[in-house]
Amino acid sequence: MFHVSARFFLFLICGLILSINIAKADEAAFKTWVSNTLDEMVAAGKISEPRAELLHAHVSFVPRVIELDRKQPEKKISFATYKTRILSSDRINKGRKLYQQHSALLNEISKKYGVQPQYIIALWGIETNYGGFTGGMDILSSLATLAYEGRRAEFFKSEFIKAINIFQSLNKSPSEMKGSWAGAMGQCQFMPSSYIAYAVDYDGDGYKDIWNSLPDTFASIANYLASVGWRGDLRWGREAQLPNGFDMSLEGRDIKKDLSYWNNKGVKLANGQDLPKAEGLQASIIVPDKDGDDAYIVYSNYNVIMHWNRSTYFATSVGLLADQIAIR
Repeated sequence: MFHVSARFFLFLICGLILSINIAKADEAAFKTWVSNTLDEMVAAGKISEPRAELLHAHVSFVPRVIELDRKQPEKKISFATYKTRILSSDRINKGRKLYQQHSALLNEISKKYGVQPQYIIALWGIETNYGGFTGGMDILSSLATLAYEGRRAEFFKSEFIKAINIFQSLNKSPSEMKGSWAGAMGQCQFMPSSYIAYAVDYDGDGYKDIWNSLPDTFASIANYLASVGWRGDLRWGREAQLPNGFDMSLEGRDIKKDLSYWNNKGVKLANGQDLPKAEGLQASIIVPDKDGDDAYIVYSNYNVIMHWNRSTYFATSVGLLADQIAIR
């Protein structure tokens, strides 16, 4: 028994040494890949040598990021459960208070971009609990790890390069660029590509600071929505009642019909009243859980929220939270 245990122990030690050597080799190859990427950007004038040197020393391979990327949820929760978690009384009440607290700034931004304030607050609230949790992962290392690992290399290398461009433009150390393991940043959780496309320096300090500046954060959210087609004269949608035997082949964002069409199909508001009469207004029927009880009639702004996050659970909850925040 002793000899078997000793051999087994030796086997474990050899395996551990081999794993350490492989990890060192991977880390060395990763560092070379990062260096080559940075050298190319310096040569192209995309980043200065001093800033590149900071990244040479800072960016590291993060195995935990790969684990999170490969991990799949064990099961999908129902929309009823998701909605209960997202639309908590605490989140609703906090959103209402923050709406009031920042009403002057929000109304100013709303007028400029044509986005109602409650939607700005709702996205802020769902993405980071009103800035309370923006993620503690190192963005530059996370994106470099995902790009090097290779499963979605093209996408993440593009985001990594954009993150380097952002780093060059900001007066921040590399360690200050924090966010989610997948690279979403700041109080509005923009990916680097979204930051470059939509982030705004609203407070005029020379930096698009979605980590610390509420004016920049709010304006960036509004600019994103406005840029992808938000209509300030529309709401997102409404809760609806479907008639018994409703043809579920008519459900989905791709099927757009006038409200009069849905009225004729027996679709009602949640309180049982007829849908509003709005000539030419196109709408779709959304049932987040195809076999669930929750149904909604949604307008073009719903598709704008889906552009932000392609989840019907997310988009519907943003709309519902915005409605609750607007009740003051």
